[in-house]
Amino acid sequence: MSWDSARRVAHLIGRPQAAVSRVLAEAAGCVLASPLVSPGAVPPVDRSAMDGYAVSGAGPWRVIGHVRVNCAASVELTVGQACSITTGAAVPAGTTSVVRDEDVELDGDWVSGPGEAGRHIRRAGEECRAGEVVLPAGVVVDGPVLGLAASLGLNRLTVIPQPTVAVLITGDELVHQGPSAPGRVRDAIGPMLPHLITQAGAHLGPVLHLPDTRTALLEALDVARADLIFVSGSSAAGPADHLRPVLALLGAELIVDGVDCRPGHPQALARLGDGRLVIGLPGNPFAALSAFLTLGMAAIYRLRGLPLPALPVASIPGGVDCHPRSTRLVPVRVTEQGVVPVGHGGSAMLRGAAGADALAVVEPGPAEAIAARLLPLDPGARLWGG
Repeated sequence: MSWDSARRVAHLIGRPQAAVSRVLAEAAGCVLASPLVSPGAVPPVDRSAMDGYAVSGAGPWRVIGHVRVNCAASVELTVGQACSITTGAAVPAGTTSVVRDEDVELDGDWVSGPGEAGRHIRRAGEECRAGEVVLPAGVVVDGPVLGLAASLGLNRLTVIPQPTVAVLITGDELVHQGPSAPGRVRDAIGPMLPHLITQAGAHLGPVLHLPDTRTALLEALDVARADLIFVSGSSAAGPADHLRPVLALLGAELIVDGVDCRPGHPQALARLGDGRLVIGLPGNPFAALSAFLTLGMAAIYRLRGLPLPALPVASIPGGVDCHPRSTRLVPVRVTEQGVVPVGHGGSAMLRGAAGADALAVVEPGPAEAIAARLLPLDPGARLWGG
């Protein structure tokens, strides 16, 4: 399957969970399932935007009182009068402007300063009106969204829950401490995948290291309680690659059986009978990263209730070689002049990806590309829409 087709299919195949109501503290990272509507005007009354003096008419003004933020305005101003006021306090009736403390000149009970009409007053409904839609459905709930909801007086949000993603890492040759050695390979995918998953906005479930046996993989897949399961190092066709036979034993539907890209060709996507998705990642680290950004990100976006984002296009001033039949995924650094390949892009290498900003998606062709779409290496980047 072509790279673009595989990415689209991975996004289409999943199903988000049903919407739930959550308190604000538990809604972070979820996606709004319904528009955010303000139940009332914000602010509900005219408020001071500064510490200073609420004044009426032209100055100088005689000070007749004080208004604090946690009290209703207890004074009413007439022309030539003022009262001191704190930021956020309701302005008294008759106020025409607020003069900042730093602009005020004091002379006993009298103040003077610039008193432009309407200055430093937040008008009732200035941010939103009662019943106004302030955010559409489909927005990721982050810090500003939580703050906005609180400022609207809301205690709960209706959201699509984050999907739970499990990781199964296979390989008898893998070691988890110290360097590689003859016959032993330091596991790089195990430390990489959990960070990618959480940055993509999913909830990290179990991370298990399995021996290269069909039985171990079968049992682990059968009991994994997750919406999406990544299986690393068992997706090719070698004697230790058991993913496809195990999927057949489980009655899974194999939807993507290899993607025409380099690196990352032997990736796979299947759906189990209960709806859980399984993505097979190659065992080489950069190939696994490429597969995660191809199938994994698309599937997670769908499970979160998000659209598949379009990828921006950038020029490649020096050009980059095309593969005659496959899409190339090339680590690049983004500069003001365009993107520059950083090298070290072999399937077993992470040096290039670690020093890059994105992967250039280089279409197949007979020569070289001078422009390409950019696939961000940070799954949480705004470029992804997260």
